[in-house]
Amino acid sequence: MKFRHLTYFSLSVLGAFGLASCGSSSSDKDKNSAEFEQADSLGSHIEELAYIIPPPSEIPYLLQTTGAEFNESLINPRSKADQYSSRTDKAALNLGVYSADIGYLSSYDKTQEAIDYLQSAKTLADGLGVIGSFDVEVLKQFEANISNKDSLTHLLDRTIKKTQSFLNDDNRNKLSALVITGSFVEGLYIATGVVKSYPKDLLPDDAKNTILTPLIRIVLDQRKSVGEVNKMLASIPEQAEVVPGLVADMKALEAQYAALNIEEQIKNNKANLVLSDKNLVEITNIVERVRKNITD
Repeated sequence: MKFRHLTYFSLSVLGAFGLASCGSSSSDKDKNSAEFEQADSLGSHIEELAYIIPPPSEIPYLLQTTGAEFNESLINPRSKADQYSSRTDKAALNLGVYSADIGYLSSYDKTQEAIDYLQSAKTLADGLGVIGSFDVEVLKQFEANISNKDSLTHLLDRTIKKTQSFLNDDNRNKLSALVITGSFVEGLYIATGVVKSYPKDLLPDDAKNTILTPLIRIVLDQRKSVGEVNKMLASIPEQAEVVPGLVADMKALEAQYAALNIEEQIKNNKANLVLSDKNLVEITNIVERVRKNITD
């Protein structure tokens, strides 16, 4: 199954920081140089993700095309938006989470609910000082296109891209990276959750895996994206200040994908060995842990 190619993170490159004055000490100059290199590296990683990380509407759209039923329990409650406002890292991560939730709702024609979630996303965006992304005009456009799924997903992706661009232009690349991370993790959480919630004893394993194979492929296809998100997170200055455990858990997730040896299995015509819900158990557990860390 191929992803629809959507240009998502078409982001501007980070502007240079001001250099220290001539009277600064060599240690200050070294510090400024290191900060510049870290910020430049982070900006480069964000820009590279334009062609790798699926936008908020992508994974939900793919789930819908497989015929999987909508599962309301997988989205993050709107009522939690206010609790994220006091911490910018939590606000940025959950702005990404809500964006993926809006994509999920829109893909299943839950358009009024999607508009309600836009309001929660606006709360977080306003708290981050993002201007013009989740404004009244965007809400009006959503309402005007309430019966057009394609228009809604395009509008969502454009709105998030605008948010990313604003944060990058404002030299807040760390927050931009966290919005991307939150959106990606939520999409993966929904995908693994759909597989996990499928009734275990409804069908024999062979018949069940036939139904689940398209969903499992969606999850397995995210291996490269997981690696790229980790490269981006590794470029964030002062990682310890990010939600505790996020970086370590994402590295554990990448290691679990690698352990499946997906490419080698497919190369040896043994794809059936990895296209099983049993192989997603540990990936699902890690994704659930990451997502809980973000949303609690």
